[in-house]
Amino acid sequence: MGSRILEARGKSLSLDVPQIMGILNVTPDSFSDGGRYNSLDAAVAQAKRMVSEGASIIDIGGESTRPGADAVSTEEELARVLPVVRTIKADGCEAMISIDTSNPEVMKQCADAGAHLWNDIRALQHPEAITTAKELGVAICLMHMQGDPKTMQIAPHYNQEQGGVVQDAISFLRKRAQLCEEAGISADKIILDPGFGFGKSVEDNYDLLANIQKLTQGTSYHLLSALSRKSMIGAVTGQTVAAERVMGSVIGAFYSMQHGAHIVRVHDVKKTYEALQVYLAIKQAEERTLARV
Repeated sequence: MGSRILEARGKSLSLDVPQIMGILNVTPDSFSDGGRYNSLDAAVAQAKRMVSEGASIIDIGGESTRPGADAVSTEEELARVLPVVRTIKADGCEAMISIDTSNPEVMKQCADAGAHLWNDIRALQHPEAITTAKELGVAICLMHMQGDPKTMQIAPHYNQEQGGVVQDAISFLRKRAQLCEEAGISADKIILDPGFGFGKSVEDNYDLLANIQKLTQGTSYHLLSALSRKSMIGAVTGQTVAAERVMGSVIGAFYSMQHGAHIVRVHDVKKTYEALQVYLAIKQAEERTLARV
């Protein structure tokens, strides 16, 4: 079996072992770290810190997508993210740069400034999004969501007779990916994300996590898991403060890596990197055991 590579705009990243995507929210209102990194100096320092701790992708977001969040204008989103991209690129950032946006114009300007990956919670459903992604040559991450951030957590529901949330996510993501391929985006540039916390109950989230490998089963798409500090962690641990949900988040990332996730999107890079090293040591031990049989 050949190596699994994510390549975009001259940047290559091996996914033969799981990679860590560090979250950099340059917003005043994100659910866990809103306001902490919305100055340029703080954002750049945090990007450097996450790379030094083991992140190979930095995901920069200028619009909060927490439940109940309002949309922001193109101008405001660009004012938040574009200076960060330009600065970390000029500083020689070794990580792949991802932009967490649904706005084609934001992605275009960020790609021109050096970004490689388009991480879209709306799965490139903007009328110009797929064409823009193809023209830019960026890698793309397509996420499953029921509703939109403003309303998604108001009584989310899935038809159990039709496979519930797992089948809904598989069907939606496969259709979106197919549309991207038909537009000329190669499968090895496509990442699928089940969308934990986006229009899902606690039970829905754990059903998805327990079946996460099914999202890309039988395909060459890459798989991303993003559950860091989310309410699904707090719901089972009793931890109401998002920043205190580190242990549960790392365990969720570890499980995801065990079950096929090529990328884990996290706030706590250092602790996740340590968990990744334990995971890799276990895998190496398994390989040694098999070699002795």
